[in-house]
Amino acid sequence: MFKRFLGLPRLYKRLISLVVDTAALSFALWAAFALRLEQTFWMPSTGQALVSGLTVIFTLGVFVRLGLYRAVVRYMSDRAFLTIITGVGISALLLIVLGYSLHVLVPRSVPMIYAALAFIFVGGSRMSVRMLVHHTSNRGKEWVAIVGAGETGAQLVKALQEGTEYHPVVLIGLLPANHKALIAGVPVLALDHLEEAVRVHGVKRLLLALDTDKQIDRRQLLNRLESLKLPVQTVPSMSELVAGQARINDIRDLEIEDLLGREPVRPDNAQVAVSLYHKAVMVTGAGGSIGSELCRQIIHHRPRVLVLFEQSEYSLYAIERELQAINRVDGLNVEIHPLLGSVVHRRRCEMVMRSFGIQTVYHAAAYKHVPLVEHNVIEGVQNNTFGTLHAAEAAVAAGVERFVLISTDKAVRPTNVMGASKRMAELVLQGLAKRQSKTIFSMVRFGNVLGSSGSVVPLFRDQIRDGGPVTVTHQDIIRYFMTIPEASQLVLQAGSMGGDGEVFVLDMGEPVKIADLARKMIHLMGLVEKTPEQPEGDIEVVYTGLRPGEKLFEELLIGDDPQGTSHPRIMMAREVSMQSEDLEIVLDKLRRASQEFDCKQIIETLKSAPTGFTPNGNVADLVWCNRGPDITVALEHTGKVHRLPV
Repeated sequence: MFKRFLGLPRLYKRLISLVVDTAALSFALWAAFALRLEQTFWMPSTGQALVSGLTVIFTLGVFVRLGLYRAVVRYMSDRAFLTIITGVGISALLLIVLGYSLHVLVPRSVPMIYAALAFIFVGGSRMSVRMLVHHTSNRGKEWVAIVGAGETGAQLVKALQEGTEYHPVVLIGLLPANHKALIAGVPVLALDHLEEAVRVHGVKRLLLALDTDKQIDRRQLLNRLESLKLPVQTVPSMSELVAGQARINDIRDLEIEDLLGREPVRPDNAQVAVSLYHKAVMVTGAGGSIGSELCRQIIHHRPRVLVLFEQSEYSLYAIERELQAINRVDGLNVEIHPLLGSVVHRRRCEMVMRSFGIQTVYHAAAYKHVPLVEHNVIEGVQNNTFGTLHAAEAAVAAGVERFVLISTDKAVRPTNVMGASKRMAELVLQGLAKRQSKTIFSMVRFGNVLGSSGSVVPLFRDQIRDGGPVTVTHQDIIRYFMTIPEASQLVLQAGSMGGDGEVFVLDMGEPVKIADLARKMIHLMGLVEKTPEQPEGDIEVVYTGLRPGEKLFEELLIGDDPQGTSHPRIMMAREVSMQSEDLEIVLDKLRRASQEFDCKQIIETLKSAPTGFTPNGNVADLVWCNRGPDITVALEHTGKVHRLPV
């Protein structure tokens, strides 16, 4: 019956509201006179009946004029109740005026009693309908608990109550003082009563709604929530809400920062701003994970020109479109130039830098996926080592002031071609720093970036959603982790404070065991790990073995004597460098081996250089491993044919 009422056309609902209000106002008038005159069966005189009828008619007209019948009952706000108060107040005044005008006895207290009763009946009828609507709509919702009873939690409660998916049944306050309080009709319980609240209220999901300005030990909190084996999700940050990028009820999986379990590194924004404001800046690999985030952060420091250099057409299109939107919305007035090109083309790089008067280059272009570079040795060396060499030489020729290389922890005692090629890129910049003084070169070395292309977190998340198994290469493998924004902030910080030829590394805290990260994600998605002890579990963790070039743990320093900097979480490594003559010999060997497609010679050359390269397997290049017994390669620069040995 009630559902049929809710399904009626809007006009019918308004007519019903009009009839109900007519009855409510009439009864309120009768009750006001009866109470004042203390007559249980009071009957109005002709004049009193006339005054009452006119008062009801005029009051309905006032309600219509005030827009009360346009308000949707289920979404009634405080403003609707103010409208009712205003209308009832005007109605009481009308009763007084009509009584005096028509010379009808209306005791002075009757209008006051009438106003109170009218508000109760008119407002109460609407409140009752709203409660019934919400009670009916909550039947199909999932019952959730909101962790966080601050401003964010209160906003989320109201948003979910109006939504169709989740029904908040309890708030978990992080302050004991909030215990047993009420927020929007939802009880607040202290964190110490978390397990009891989940059991008593039948909670099926936990939603994190933590205020960003509150100091909270997220790692400790997540460890406690993990033990409940319920899905844990979060809401957008306050900055996203203020910027209009998301709504409070946009529920999503836990942020990567939450899984990381440590406080992010904060940059010195003032120092970074000085190094970027009104400058001409170029980012190579601008469409990649790190490059695109660098661009997002750089543009907010208002450079004069921002050149996006990228070889992937679609990636360049996507980041240019996003940055143009930021530029327009925030009124930054930055010149954005999307340019297609590869860093291996030195003349293209130099022409771009000269044409736009580039002052700072952030070199993020690289092939960084370890197994793929192992399978494509020559392309990895060409892009990572010679791409860095050509971009850096172009920067010197074009008079660029600063050149910052985005390096990796895999460059420290590498066991794979990717790490060795990035270590060679560092040696290249150190050599160039010694040969000239026009361009300041610096390198930034950090660990795995959560959320980047190829990151384990999105991979694990997809595997869990697909029902598993979750694949981990080794049960003891550990990695340092940081987020994309954090890595980009470090790059900008180092670029602003680098001397020349320096390698900067981040104090990243304790490394994370990949298997433990996988289990944490399984538990925080409300599932149980499937093990021999728990064969009825949901998701199994499978160990697939180390991939080509992969090692159990990564390092950030080659030596053991790092030097502090002006930033408390950034260190400067003391690394070995090469003499210019020796560097040229190594680069010439790599160049000739690449031209002759001699992958074995490339590996041997990287091993002989001071890279610390110790491969943990044979050459894994796919073309090299599948070549025939007699392969001929035409050397275009000599016109000769060279036969590669099998």
